[in-house]
Amino acid sequence: MSDDTKGNDKSQVTRRKFLAGLTAGAAALGLPAGADARGFDEYFRQHFQRLDEDDLKVILKNMNEELSFKYGKKVNVKATPPIDNTVFGYALDLSRCIGCRRCVYACVKENNLSRNPEIQWIKVLEFANDNNKWQLLEHTNRYYDPPKVPEKGKFYVPVQCQQCKKPPCTKVCPVKATWKEPDGIVVVDYNWCIGCRFCMAACPYGARSFNWGEPHVPKEEINPNMHYLGNRPNYKGVVGKCTFCIQRSREGRYTACVEACPVGARKFGNLMDPKSEIRYILENMKVFRLKEEIDTNPKFFYFFSTGTGVKS
Repeated sequence: MSDDTKGNDKSQVTRRKFLAGLTAGAAALGLPAGADARGFDEYFRQHFQRLDEDDLKVILKNMNEELSFKYGKKVNVKATPPIDNTVFGYALDLSRCIGCRRCVYACVKENNLSRNPEIQWIKVLEFANDNNKWQLLEHTNRYYDPPKVPEKGKFYVPVQCQQCKKPPCTKVCPVKATWKEPDGIVVVDYNWCIGCRFCMAACPYGARSFNWGEPHVPKEEINPNMHYLGNRPNYKGVVGKCTFCIQRSREGRYTACVEACPVGARKFGNLMDPKSEIRYILENMKVFRLKEEIDTNPKFFYFFSTGTGVKS
C-alpha cells in the first residue's frame, strides 16, 4: 500500500456511504434506470490498490469480455505494474513545436478519449512572441485556427499532466481515487472516482478533464490495447488525465504523442537511466518547468534547443 492510501481505509466507508445515499439518484451518477449500463458491482468495487491478485484477474477477465462484446473486437485490458528502477520523465523542445496538434489527435486515438462530448488530455497553447508573461498559462489562446502553422509571431506550448513529484491533485481527493505510482505516473481509479472535481480545482496546469456526458468512442476507432489505470473507456461523471500512455510506457514503448510529433519536439524516457535521452537533455540543456514557484516538482520539462524566440 502506498503512502497515498496508507491510513485512509475510512475512505472506503466514506465512498460507499456516499454512493449508497444516491440510490434514489442513480441518474445523478449517470446511470439509466436499473443501472444496466454500469452495474452497482462496479461502483462498489474495491479500490485498485486493495485488490488481491485473484480478484484482479477476475475483474480483468470480465472487463475484457464485456468490452470485446461492446466494441466487436478482441480487447485486452491489463494491469501491468511499474517497471523496477524506472521513473518516467518528459521533455519538450519549444523551439521545434509548430503547433500542429498531431500530438493531441494521437493522444485521443491511443487513449480512447470521447469524441462526443469531446475530451482532450493535451492542450496546445498559442502565445505571442512579444508576450513577456508567456509562462502564465492564462495569457494564451487554446483555440487558434490559422490557415497554416506555425504562424509568424507565434509560438506554442503543449500542456498536459505534468506528473508532479508532489501532486496537489492527489492530496485533495476525499476518497483517494488518484495517487502517484512508484514510476512517477499519477493515475486515477475510475471505479473509485466520485466526480467531485476537487482534483481539477487543485491542478495548477488544468490537466484534468471531467466527463460531463456519456463518453463516445466509435467502435471502429477503439484501441484494444488497454490498461486498467489508463486508456480503458471512461464513464460519465469521472475525471481522466494523461498517464504517459501507461499501457505503452510500462511495456518499454514511447508514448503516442512522442511517436506522432512530426518535428521530434517530444522526448520521453527513464530519469533513472544515466544513458537515456531524457537525462542527456536535463544535463546538457537549459530546462525549466511550468510554475516552478509553486513547488509541485513536475517531471515534465521544457527547453529550447535553438534561440528562444521569446523576448524576456
